Amino acid sequence: MRLERLGGLQVRITGGTDGKGGGNGPVVVLLHGFGAPGDDLVSLGPALDAPIGTRFVFPEGPLSLSMGFGESRAWWMIDLEKLNRDLATGRPRDASRETPKGLAEARGMVVALLDELPRRLNADPKKIVLGGFSQGAMLSCDIALRTDRPFAGLVLLSGTLLSRNEWVPLMPKRKGLRVLQSHGNADPLLPFFLAEQLRDYLTQAGLSVEWIGFRGKHEIPEAVLAKLGTFLRETLAR
Repeated sequence: MRLERLGGLQVRITGGTDGKGGGNGPVVVLLHGFGAPGDDLVSLGPALDAPIGTRFVFPEGPLSLSMGFGESRAWWMIDLEKLNRDLATGRPRDASRETPKGLAEARGMVVALLDELPRRLNADPKKIVLGGFSQGAMLSCDIALRTDRPFAGLVLLSGTLLSRNEWVPLMPKRKGLRVLQSHGNADPLLPFFLAEQLRDYLTQAGLSVEWIGFRGKHEIPEAVLAKLGTFLRETLAR
């Protein structure tokens, strides 16, 4: 693994021919969730049965949080008091009509990172898969919909629907894009039904969505990792 700065973000790069991103294989960019350490998803690289030579890029969110337990990062801030109230009362969190403050800035940073990949990693833009977990999945979806980058695929692990009135009209331009989406049916943080709505909107717009609904909470179970490995092999072999 090696540390770099791409697009103003610190990133960890693994895989490739030397374990540090060497070679010219495809690239998978994975964005962590809210409150996670910057290296939260790094262990996924060796756990995935991806094509030989695949490079993995794990950016750190730009915001450092004081969560009281080690390093915590975020792509944008959320209202933790409201979150705790909703969890205490069992009220579903529905932000589907909201555009979070800070989303545009985070999008700009990740797009700048993506702009650097062809030069810094000799990456073919058509051989890049973008994805993430939770807040990272939301950001990945936003980037895919608001840009024209030729992604090979999009990975949405326990994300949710945001900016409905802006996202939905943008979806048809991504017709044919391969998407892997997973969500736990007992997720206490991001309701299952909103993930289903996102899936349905994407499918109706013509994107090729592989849906994995699983029995579980806000997590990435082994079954999802297995499906993700297959998705990467099939998507990046094209």
